[in-house]
Amino acid sequence: MTGTTPASRLRPRRSCLAVPGSNPRFLEKAQGLPVDQVFLDLEDACAPLAKEGARHTVVDALNKGDWTGKTRVVRVNDWTTHWTYRDVITVVEGAGPNLDCIMLPKVQDAQQIVALDLLLTQIEKTMGFEVGRIGIEAQIENARGLVNVDAIAAASPRLETIVFGPADFMASINMKSLVVGEQPPGYPADAYHYILMRILMAARANDLQAIDGPYLQIKNVDGFREVAGRAAALGFDGKWVLHPGQVDAANEVFSPSQEDYDHAELILDAYDWCTSEAGGKKGSAMLGDEMIDEASRKMALVVAGKGRAAGMVRTSAFEIPEA
Repeated sequence: MTGTTPASRLRPRRSCLAVPGSNPRFLEKAQGLPVDQVFLDLEDACAPLAKEGARHTVVDALNKGDWTGKTRVVRVNDWTTHWTYRDVITVVEGAGPNLDCIMLPKVQDAQQIVALDLLLTQIEKTMGFEVGRIGIEAQIENARGLVNVDAIAAASPRLETIVFGPADFMASINMKSLVVGEQPPGYPADAYHYILMRILMAARANDLQAIDGPYLQIKNVDGFREVAGRAAALGFDGKWVLHPGQVDAANEVFSPSQEDYDHAELILDAYDWCTSEAGGKKGSAMLGDEMIDEASRKMALVVAGKGRAAGMVRTSAFEIPEA
């Protein structure tokens, strides 16, 4: 997929809250948490005997709940199971207008995304919904999925994000660790760097967002913050949260600091002025002691965009320099 990405495909996803689709109490509580996204889970968070009933619980929660300000996502079961097609049909037919995305776990090749896209299109046409409005999030959870991630990321214009699923991935490559998200013992560097960068490159090449997966030690907020900080430093857009205690940390880590946000907005204002007729139509200019140019503008756009999406407010204003 190439070209301009609709604004809806780049919505805030600093904090992506996992909510068991079979638990009405958790579904209700999630509505009041300050997260950017919720995904109602029909996969790992639901026992096999609870999956069929959970579909209807999720539909009811989407239709009757107050999800104001949140991206609404449902994670269905993966295509290797017998639950997937009925997950999609029940949820989308029942709550399509109140649903933003379907998350597909354990994606291994592009055809699995194509199949989901086709199924969504048939449901939308049948139900009279807007065709193509519901997005797809693709979760990479094993070696085959990572090897094919470029094709996966380009498989459908519905794609919004590529999500790293660390637990299943660690198992798929026989990583020597039982603590999801932590570094394996005996390896002196960051064991996840290649994986995260591989996902990030595929996402950015196709104008998609990249989301880091969960950190299971939910009471260790410092540990969560450290792991989230690594992903944010690389350029990831957000991370899953499993507990209310992780929400504030995720929102903070994946937002720019106030100082960086203000500086980015000043760069954009200064560049707009210096390239204008009044500013002398210059290709570069000085902002204090810093030279800025087109490359500076592109970098500032990223930081400013994240700040605006997070609802940040400027605390400084650009002043036209004296002649």
